[in-house]
Amino acid sequence: MQYTATYSSPLGGITLASNGEQLTGLWFDGQKYFGSTLGPQHEARDLPVFHEAARWLDLYFSGQEPAFTPPLCLQGSPFRRAVWDLLLQIPYGQRMTYGELAAKLARQRGLDSMSAQAVGGAVGHNPISLIVPCHRVVGSQGNLTGYAGGLQRKTQLLALEARGTGCPIG
Repeated sequence: MQYTATYSSPLGGITLASNGEQLTGLWFDGQKYFGSTLGPQHEARDLPVFHEAARWLDLYFSGQEPAFTPPLCLQGSPFRRAVWDLLLQIPYGQRMTYGELAAKLARQRGLDSMSAQAVGGAVGHNPISLIVPCHRVVGSQGNLTGYAGGLQRKTQLLALEARGTGCPIG
């Protein structure tokens, strides 16, 4: 069975999904690929994992870097999971380009190169927004490109993190 909960963020409503023990989804309401890992059978339930995720979100939206990660269950192909694992390594307040992610994944796999577009597709289908920080991925010149939650939210999230680290927005 799958379970859901909602969270009210400064950037709009968020829907959380869980398998009962781990977080399986976190989407801004109405975002692209909303509910991508959520089957038709699910029910709202008060679960410890949702409390932990809400605590993480409270800290994050207050401008702090959460020092923990709620238990996650990332559901996707091995390629997508490898990309999402790399996203989890991008430090709070920092950014990485799609090309840098592709090069890092290629090195891990012993390849000369990898398509930044393929990596971008995996980034875009990240089912656990914010906690798996796909918003920290930018274009080759540092330009803000695609975000399933919308570019305005991406801009706001990066600005929030820049203030939290004391780094200038840019």
